[in-house]
Amino acid sequence: MLQVAFIRENKELVIKGLAKRNFANAEDILDTVLSTDENRRATQTELDNKLAESNKLSKEIGILYKSGEAQKATILKEKTSQLKENSKELTEKLNALSEDLQELLYQIPNVPNELVPAGNSEEDNETVFEEGTIPVLHEGALPHWELAKKYDIIDFELGNKITGAGFPVYKGKGARLQRALINYFLDKNTDAGYEETQVPHLVNEESGKGTGQLPDKEGQMYHAGMDNLYLIPTAEVPVTNIYRDVLLKETDFPITNTAYTPCFRREAGSYGAHVRGLNRLHQFDKVEIVRIEHPTNSYNALNGMVEHVKGILQELDLPYRILRLCGGDLGFTSALTYDFEVFSTAQDRWLEISSVSNFETFQANRLKLRFKNSEGKSELAHTLNGSSLALPRVLAGILENCQTPEGIKIPKVLVPYCGFEMIS
Repeated sequence: MLQVAFIRENKELVIKGLAKRNFANAEDILDTVLSTDENRRATQTELDNKLAESNKLSKEIGILYKSGEAQKATILKEKTSQLKENSKELTEKLNALSEDLQELLYQIPNVPNELVPAGNSEEDNETVFEEGTIPVLHEGALPHWELAKKYDIIDFELGNKITGAGFPVYKGKGARLQRALINYFLDKNTDAGYEETQVPHLVNEESGKGTGQLPDKEGQMYHAGMDNLYLIPTAEVPVTNIYRDVLLKETDFPITNTAYTPCFRREAGSYGAHVRGLNRLHQFDKVEIVRIEHPTNSYNALNGMVEHVKGILQELDLPYRILRLCGGDLGFTSALTYDFEVFSTAQDRWLEISSVSNFETFQANRLKLRFKNSEGKSELAHTLNGSSLALPRVLAGILENCQTPEGIKIPKVLVPYCGFEMIS
């Protein structure tokens, strides 16, 4: 969430940044924010004056009673009653204006970093790095959903029976390969200095608001209505909310966490061939990395996270590329995002397997996540997160790119984790 003071002092910069996102009516909503805040501040000042006057009169009333001037005290009491009524009305007005301001701010996405290219959709994203050799597959090579059926390692129909489409059942070597990937990703992250954390898979409304998933404009969150809890779409939500309402010291930076969780997304409106098999699921496993950084170091940290994910994909020996997302494809809360994509040879297309993002102060403002700077003043921290990695499309890439006429050859780095070299 943007700070009102930042909008007030940098209105033209915000309008220019939001234009990269093709955000409609940016100037109108910013003007409404500023006028609502001006009204709120004026109401707060008026309320403060009324309360101060009421307190002053209360002291005078006490003195008058002690000096035996009850009649004068009674007159002043009538005046304080009116002041209390006025204060009550002003408090109600102030609360309403504060809520209106909050709702307006919730509608405004983060301002993109200057490195973010303008653009309308994923077609306008910039490829900034590409590595790996796309394998030449044997005749008769299959997409992963056919391989899963052939080797009986993932059962999509059984998942559909138990729950519905988008909830696959992993079996035998498929389940073991899933567990191997989770353990491998966690080991890579902890070796890099990230502290492993186990977190709840449901969060309350405040946690959803803290990281920007709520209000849920696209209807992607699963909601347990009776308890007003939300199934997490990513470990980013509970992990980052560990630091909600926390005041840090500069010596606390960097804070680094990693967590494995299942993730739940409704994926409303998803259909067609591009969502077949593991390409898009309602429940999937993911290992996440989260960083809380000093503002002066957050972009160095972002670059380090990108290099970290690159190292994992290099060890898995999968062909991949890195994209810098354009304004039109940038997530609501992000200031700058790099997407990683693995090439699926059997599908002849790129599959997104990771997003690494810097949110700058956008989440921290919602979270009230601050630190004391060297001057002793309170300042918002920067938050970052990345998939390291999401399993479904990594698994799809392994199944498709590593298939041979004899079976699916497991990447060497995973063999110690899963205990076998081939699925056949």
